Amino acid sequence: MTSLPTVGVVVLTQGKRPADLARGLASILAQQDVRLDVVVVGNGWQPTALPEGVRGVGLAENLGIPAGRNRGVDHVSGEWLFFLDDDASVPSPRFVADSIDLMVKHPEIGLVQPRVVDPSGVTNPRRWVPRIRKGEADASSNVFSVWEGALVMPRRVFDATGGWAEPFFYAHEGIELAWRVWDQGLRVWYAGELVAHHPAIEPTRHSYYYRLNARNRVWLAKRNLPWLIAPLYVGSWTGIQVLRWARNPAALRAWFGGWWAGWREPAGGRRRIKWVTVWRMARAGRPPLV
Repeated sequence: MTSLPTVGVVVLTQGKRPADLARGLASILAQQDVRLDVVVVGNGWQPTALPEGVRGVGLAENLGIPAGRNRGVDHVSGEWLFFLDDDASVPSPRFVADSIDLMVKHPEIGLVQPRVVDPSGVTNPRRWVPRIRKGEADASSNVFSVWEGALVMPRRVFDATGGWAEPFFYAHEGIELAWRVWDQGLRVWYAGELVAHHPAIEPTRHSYYYRLNARNRVWLAKRNLPWLIAPLYVGSWTGIQVLRWARNPAALRAWFGGWWAGWREPAGGRRRIKWVTVWRMARAGRPPLV
């Protein structure tokens, strides 16, 4: 008899969306053909009234999204990891098993992100498809960044990345995680046939969005890229944002405030990806320049 895959599940929440959290946990507990170890991390609070089979880990303060997820990993066991945000859910009871089957059949894949759908039927944001050439949302492909709200990966691969980028607090941690999976000689895969549900809410609702978007873009380069191409990466994104928000001076001011902070402030350590990784990413469709 084949043993079931063991999966550590980390759900991160600030406790502000109890109905969404309950929906997400119900979708986790409905998963079939896997053995789950589920923890809810309360970023700045102690989770209570959790379903049977779910443990809570309370953090005294909000440490940010990447650090909160990392704390959750410390409290779960399993060969695989499944990260789910508290406002996301997975409609298929075989979502986790199907994600694992995909990576078992294709061991060169080190991380799987599903297609993201707003279940209310509104138009899904194109940013949820992490490709330059978006194409059809249900088309699968290699990707070089991930939407972090729902993803599955082997624990050994996650451990080798060094974990989520804790200094980032919010924004772009999925880019660094993807780059560090590629740096292991693996691929990151957008699986259009797998689905996660999430409401279509604009990230600009966060007051710190523009500042952290820019700061962390600079930190991505400082932490991960060879110095020869790091300025090219930051420069290309500076040009993109200037064009994107040319008619929003307040957004640009906040963005450039973060840009300067990114250069001035320490990024929390450097671990450069290999030149061969840059070459593999370029051959696969997206060098780390844009």
